[in-house]
Amino acid sequence: MDRSSLLHNTRRQFLSSCPTGMGAMALSSLLGNDTSAEPVTALPNSTAVKDVQFPTRAKRIIYLHMAGGPSQLDLYDYKPRLSALNGQLCPDEFYKGQRFAFIQGHPRLLGTPFRFSRHGQCGATMSEHVPHIAGVVDELCFVKSMQTDQFNHAPAQLFMQTGSPILGRPSMGAWLSYGLGTENQDLPAFVVLVSGQRGPSGGTSLWGNGFLPSIHQGVQLRSQGDPVLFLSDPQGMNRRQRRRTIDKIRALNEIRLQSVGNPEIATRIEQFELAYRMQRSVPELMAMDREPAYIHRMYGTKPGRKSYANNCLLARRLVERGVRFVQLYHWGWDSHGQDKGESLRYSFVERCQQTDQATAALITDLKQRGLLEDTLVVWGGEFGRTPMAEGRSKVYIGRDHHQHAFTVWLAGAGVKRGLSYGSTDELGYMAVEKPVHVHDLQATILHLMGVDHESLTYRYQGRDFRLTDVHGSVVDDILT
Repeated sequence: MDRSSLLHNTRRQFLSSCPTGMGAMALSSLLGNDTSAEPVTALPNSTAVKDVQFPTRAKRIIYLHMAGGPSQLDLYDYKPRLSALNGQLCPDEFYKGQRFAFIQGHPRLLGTPFRFSRHGQCGATMSEHVPHIAGVVDELCFVKSMQTDQFNHAPAQLFMQTGSPILGRPSMGAWLSYGLGTENQDLPAFVVLVSGQRGPSGGTSLWGNGFLPSIHQGVQLRSQGDPVLFLSDPQGMNRRQRRRTIDKIRALNEIRLQSVGNPEIATRIEQFELAYRMQRSVPELMAMDREPAYIHRMYGTKPGRKSYANNCLLARRLVERGVRFVQLYHWGWDSHGQDKGESLRYSFVERCQQTDQATAALITDLKQRGLLEDTLVVWGGEFGRTPMAEGRSKVYIGRDHHQHAFTVWLAGAGVKRGLSYGSTDELGYMAVEKPVHVHDLQATILHLMGVDHESLTYRYQGRDFRLTDVHGSVVDDILT
């Protein structure tokens, strides 16, 4: 190669033209069939961490996202003072100069209509509508001082899951797939399960790969019908023919990879290979009817139906098989009070009934199998609800979106049990003690997986990006 060609050759093009170039090495890693090999890690152009940077507490995550924003004031953050002032005009400092999604005028305070009582050795005060979760409360770590920058659904969901309210950033599961790889060559590292009235407002971008190689995007499984769309072989094609077809496509892609060195081609090759392997592994995974009857009673599952309960059981089966990150979305927590479908007394109670038993069963099941000690479970929405009534209806009650204070809880690997961290004021409006920002939660989750959130970066458009942007601190006080 002459000097002029070298000067106009990019680093990526040069490396890809080498016999042992980055593209070839990435492809070799991706196509390796040795199940005893180290986990598959990220493609080049990164500072992805193959070896964790400090002791790992969690090996896997199940993230339960209650899309729509569940009301912390009617679940976990009981405010007797708010109940005593129910119906009175809101203090000026809580609404003047503040931005809300829908509240207009001078709102009135809304105390919870539900009974609360203490549970467990930790004495946590919880709503009457989560009796099963109350039964495992000593396993939970509540963070009652969560704060976010967003108060509309799609931006807030994106912010919680990707660290940015803007489309195009990698999701948390994609970052972990990219940084830590997978433990099971026959299943994706990142799996998504959706239930409820519809999908989350943020759409598939909530589990997208953003600018990371697309092999790291979440793969959506369905608990009803074909578990993965387009996974089955075309009609009239047997497995041998399918294998030969994939081999021919791979050969063509390898030629192109060696020519241009684009890592996305290696990703495409791996996607074909993973899909082929999943045709064998997914049917066994989805065979939930093989679970004993007591497990179905514990979760409240009915095989073959689309439900949050089925997805919780499927999540346990996925982490048993080495899936790194399992994300559940359950829509329907948007309790504005404009009609019965968004009322605290009706739809909110229905969402509790749909999720309470299965959520508690998941914690219990993981613990009895010895999985909870190295599995992190996270529960929460994209924001909370206001202590003021929205006032859209004279018949139904509800609350507006609220960014200044909400509750999430964590359980399992590396998290203190039976702890309530942070607090809000007497009306539940503002986090006043030990506030935790969304970026802090993200940093803490990565830390539990053995990853420094400041080190897991990817260079894109001339700068290094990370999940927590330029923010975030690990919340050490909730860690064991």
